[in-house]
Amino acid sequence: MAYDEYLADRIRQSLKEKKTHFEEMKMMGGLCFKVDDKMLCGIHIDKKFGDSLLMARIGEEAYETEIKKENVLPMDFTGRPMKGYVFVTPLGMDSEEDLSYWVDKMLAFNPLAKATKKKKLKKKNS
Repeated sequence: MAYDEYLADRIRQSLKEKKTHFEEMKMMGGLCFKVDDKMLCGIHIDKKFGDSLLMARIGEEAYETEIKKENVLPMDFTGRPMKGYVFVTPLGMDSEEDLSYWVDKMLAFNPLAKATKKKKLKKKNS
């Protein structure tokens, strides 16, 4: 397993409590949660950090404040931080109250987020 199933269950429960319809998608060895066809968050085990991290899509405005917190890291899969996304360490989402805080942040940004364009399937000539 490439992600923390217990954390996934906690996120599912939080979204259900907030009466939010969501989808799940396995990708890049982790698990991604989507709301309204837009990425909300993801879970993966970070090799550099050595533990499961919550990848939270919170937007650039919230990023400026949240990145200053002790248990928040820049999200940088490629060595270059992605704007509007952060990694939250296990200590930053240890309690249900902490996780709910992050889920609320992500849900608040979700209506403002742009959905990824879906690729069109090419028709094969017969």
